[in-house]
Amino acid sequence: MSTAFEMDEKSRYTYADYLAWDTDKRYEIINGEAYMMAAPSVAHQAVSRELLLQFGNFLKGKPCQVFTAPFDVRLFPTEDGSDDTVVQPDLLIICDRSKIADGKACRGAPDMVIEILSPSNSEIPLLLKFSKYLMAGVREYWIVDPETKYIQVHILEQGDEKSPEHFISSVYGNAETLGVSVLPGLNIDFNSIWSAL
Repeated sequence: MSTAFEMDEKSRYTYADYLAWDTDKRYEIINGEAYMMAAPSVAHQAVSRELLLQFGNFLKGKPCQVFTAPFDVRLFPTEDGSDDTVVQPDLLIICDRSKIADGKACRGAPDMVIEILSPSNSEIPLLLKFSKYLMAGVREYWIVDPETKYIQVHILEQGDEKSPEHFISSVYGNAETLGVSVLPGLNIDFNSIWSAL
């Protein structure tokens, strides 16, 4: 079994390596590089809890499901475990249940990903993940900042040969409610989320 100490001996890691690590620490792998994840702040946990409640209540009896970290997402899965990107978004929505059929991870792009900022978040992994989510085909990506109460919303727009897929991005400050593009009819009540902080 590999340990966290032995991880420094390799320059590139895969999902197969990740499964062999014998550590209680959480990691993500992006482009083969391992990033240790710090424990989330109280504000981060409060926002995550409130979002989970709203998504979970809306999705009762519907085919899509909401999951929270820690939950492995293999954006570009391979059969032999040689894929080099495994992320753990704070919340994710999966509508295609075949992607979670192995019971271990999401194999491929979730329909929606939400990342919640906290002081321990590193800017580099967030930027790298943004690029990976676009490449993998994540349809909607939110970044929620509990400190400033800003929400970045990125919606994947299908392109053509001249203009490939890209995110249409919007930023909302102190939003009261926001609709979810991939789940028509769901409006997230941010007033209740901010009041939980």
